[in-house]
Amino acid sequence: QLRLVESGGGLVQPGGSLRLSCAASGLILDHYAIGWFRQVPGKEREGVSCISTSDDSTYYVDNVKGRFTISRDNAQNTMYLQMNNMKPEDTAVYYCAADFKQTVFRLCVLSHIFQIGSWGQGIQVTVSS
Repeated sequence: QLRLVESGGGLVQPGGSLRLSCAASGLILDHYAIGWFRQVPGKEREGVSCISTSDDSTYYVDNVKGRFTISRDNAQNTMYLQMNNMKPEDTAVYYCAADFKQTVFRLCVLSHIFQIGSWGQGIQVTVSS
C-alpha cells in the first residue's frame, strides 16, 4: 500500500516562495506518474504539475509555468514542488497523488476519467499579505 505525506505548506506573502514535499512509503515509486493537485472550496480540483518517475516527462498547468518547478528524488522516494513568485490565486489545499504506469498528461489533465491510485492527505497553502 502506497502512502503519501505532504509537508511544507503554510502562509507566504505575494511574490514569496514555498517548497512542498511529498514523501512516499510502502512502495517504491518506480514506473509511476506522480503529481500535485490543488483545490479551492467551490471549485474543481486542478492538476498543477506532474512528473514521471521513469523518464524526464513533466507537465505544468499554464498558470504556474515559469513559477513552479516539480522535481523528484527517486532515492528518497520523494517529490517536490518549488513555488516561486506566488500569487493569491495559488491559495488552495495542495495534494500529492501517484498512479502506477500512468502518463503525466493523463494524471494531471485527465484524472477525472479514472480513479487515481494514491492520494496524500492535503496541505494548506495560503498566499496573502
